[in-house]
Amino acid sequence: MFQVRFHGRGGQGVVTAAELLSIAAFKEGKHAQAFPSFGSERMGAPVVSYCRIADSEIRSREPVEHPDALVIQDPTLIHSVDLFSGLDATGYILINSRRSFEELGIADFAAGFPENHFRDVGASEIARRHIGRPLPNAALLGSLAAMCGKVSLKAVEEAIAEKFPGQVGAANVAAAREAFDIAARTEKVHA
Repeated sequence: MFQVRFHGRGGQGVVTAAELLSIAAFKEGKHAQAFPSFGSERMGAPVVSYCRIADSEIRSREPVEHPDALVIQDPTLIHSVDLFSGLDATGYILINSRRSFEELGIADFAAGFPENHFRDVGASEIARRHIGRPLPNAALLGSLAAMCGKVSLKAVEEAIAEKFPGQVGAANVAAAREAFDIAARTEKVHA
């Protein structure tokens, strides 16, 4: 089973990101589940959502405490919430930021991960260019698909287009494609 934990703030599409990832997995014939965890339901409050992907039925229903991947939609949470708890040193971390790991204060931590398992991408900026708003979730899903290969970009695009038909979906698909291309590069690139 591959488990992903999404961290962000209310209004950033954290819950939708987990849902879209599960839809992408279903489209590839896998079993998946997605669910949120809320404290207070208000704009800007910390939000966590989870997605599990497996080749067989998923019976677990509890929150993901030992993720294989973390997607951090809001880097301001890095030093205020224990985002990295339960993550193995071979896991994947994707941060929505154009700032370097040194600037984020996590360079030493990032150095302990395998190459290309700890990435940053300016997903909010990519979204702003394509969607007109800084909603990073579709772009981050594109990057995650490139990083870990658990779902294809095609499945992510289909999930986005199904959830958001028309121009909104097309703009989000374009953001996911750009972020996929950035994350697929072997060198460290800030979008």
